[in-house]
Amino acid sequence: MSSNDPLHGKTLAVILESLVDHYGWEALGTKINIRCFNHDPSIKSSLTFLRRTPWARQKVEQLYLKTVKSQHP
Repeated sequence: MSSNDPLHGKTLAVILESLVDHYGWEALGTKINIRCFNHDPSIKSSLTFLRRTPWARQKVEQLYLKTVKSQHP
């Protein structure tokens, strides 16, 4: 990874907290329709799921990149 990579040095927890702060759980669950975002969501349960589920983690990282890009054109 290069230092130009917005994911460089970011933990999954930081990425998820940033998205929750930006969108809130409800909108995040709409954008990425996974159970841990739509039913009794918490950072802890979502991190557990995302660490075990590569496709879901990839969707979260892609949304984060898109969100960062739109904030800093």
